[in-house]
Amino acid sequence: MTNDTSANSTGVITSAIQPSSSSSSAAATSATAATAGTTTEQANTTPVFVPKSKSTVVVKPSQRGNPLLQFIKNVPYEYGEIVPDFIVGLTSCILYLSIRYHRLHPEYIYNRISTLGKTFVLRVLLVLVDVEMHQQAIRELTRVAMLNNLTLVCAWSNEEAARYIETYKAYENKAPDAIKERISNDYISKLTDCLTQIQSINKTDVVTLASTFGSFKNIMNAPADELGVLPGFGERKVKRLLEAFDQPFAIDPKKRRQRRR
Repeated sequence: MTNDTSANSTGVITSAIQPSSSSSSAAATSATAATAGTTTEQANTTPVFVPKSKSTVVVKPSQRGNPLLQFIKNVPYEYGEIVPDFIVGLTSCILYLSIRYHRLHPEYIYNRISTLGKTFVLRVLLVLVDVEMHQQAIRELTRVAMLNNLTLVCAWSNEEAARYIETYKAYENKAPDAIKERISNDYISKLTDCLTQIQSINKTDVVTLASTFGSFKNIMNAPADELGVLPGFGERKVKRLLEAFDQPFAIDPKKRRQRRR
């Protein structure tokens, strides 16, 4: 096992955690040599498949027989000659990998990432966790995903993996507000949302502060000794609360210039 981060000949930034067995190393070496001629430019010029409908998930033909397909029921899908395994939007794609298969063919995902190149804005690596001893493989794939601009999503069953694919497609054109937290307009809800932005302050603490001091103004003006006697408020929590109130909203331009120097 090595601890060096490097780019292999396929152009993929490899993980610091690589398979250490001789058979895995030999397989990875032969696969790397076979794909040495693949370049990012070639991947970027791959023709884009145009689906029959904008509402369909495009599936790579090599995924025929994948058990998760039988669980995709809420969105239609069709097969098309594409580079990733699934296309779930104009700029979104998914590479699919099971850990069991990754153990048998450790070079596979590196070649797939190399072929994908830098296409697509949202690039998801959907991993099916189908073995018990999965920790090392997930650590490796996490690092590979981070270094190659991929979002790692782990599913523990074919049903769950299918739900992720459906959700990505269903939310393709949804506004960000659809998944944002909804805050009520009442005073205590707004106060809770404000104060819980401070590290270690939770909703119970907000109720304690509101019931003791009554208003946000009184909370801000409360001295440290009064805050320290409240239940759940230790020295560190009181310090963080007061620091949040004492920090300026905007940095003085003169101090900003001094910091840059």
